[in-house]
Amino acid sequence: MRKIVSFLFFIFVFCLAALGQQDPQYTNNMFYKLGVNPGIAGSQDAIRGIILNRYQWTGFEGAPKTMVFSADAPVMVFGAPSGIGLNMINDKLGPEENVWVNLNYAYMRSLRTANLGIGLSLGVFNKSIKGEWEVPDDDLGIYIDPASDPAIPQGEASQVVLDAGLGLYLEGVNYYAGISVTHLNQPAVKFSDLATTYLARHYYLTGGYNIKLPDPLIELRPSFLLKSDLAGWQLDVNANLVFNNRFWGGVSYRLQDAVSLLFGMELINGLSVGYSFDLTTSAIGRYGYGSHEVFLSYSLNVEKNRSRKYKSVRFL
Repeated sequence: MRKIVSFLFFIFVFCLAALGQQDPQYTNNMFYKLGVNPGIAGSQDAIRGIILNRYQWTGFEGAPKTMVFSADAPVMVFGAPSGIGLNMINDKLGPEENVWVNLNYAYMRSLRTANLGIGLSLGVFNKSIKGEWEVPDDDLGIYIDPASDPAIPQGEASQVVLDAGLGLYLEGVNYYAGISVTHLNQPAVKFSDLATTYLARHYYLTGGYNIKLPDPLIELRPSFLLKSDLAGWQLDVNANLVFNNRFWGGVSYRLQDAVSLLFGMELINGLSVGYSFDLTTSAIGRYGYGSHEVFLSYSLNVEKNRSRKYKSVRFL
């Protein structure tokens, strides 16, 4: 275990040394981890699903809007404990729309005090651009004519490429840690000879811990998510206070970007709802734009003989 922690710390320091990501960002990243790490698929003895909507910088014309549907479940593959998962993501930004659909598989291995998931994701990515669009005049009088740039596709354009990712996910009774990479093959999206882009590899490091407080009904659950494409990096630091494993509230800080408030509760057995509000601290925050995120999740326990040493109480 000491070697694993040392390795994750090394990766963390390495990523901090690297100085915009293309993947969507989520304030409730501690509840939706399958989108960046396939190793979490089937990590609990439950069929889990989540629907998440994010509205970033509301009131800003052409602001990002992200919609997610994700599900995973434990399975047995050739007698080996495994997990499968599905991600469907729609991300809109101005005239651009990106759609991911991928399948995830994880091989689950029981260690002495934890379980390790080794995951692979395979799927497709579609990038499309509207036929007519422009950057309107703003208060500074700045205007960009798309026709003046040959690298900007004229008319409607859409391309589909294959996409792949890898991930490791370690979960113990009171902690979890993961490391993963998306867009492993760095697929090229080519609209024309001059209009070509590609999905850069994105690297993720995540971790969290459940801290028992003197009141047995209350837990403090700090967590973090570090992401980088080796051109830039971003760090989310979170802390949720959970009461009776049903109600939670917390704060999150995204370095040089936003401070967030998070709330949620389990409505009925297995069905939970959560909400977060981002108060933007970057330069765009001067215009008063905030971000909203809401999700609905469901977890259905299943009885399987999967050679587990414990049953995690961490909710989706």
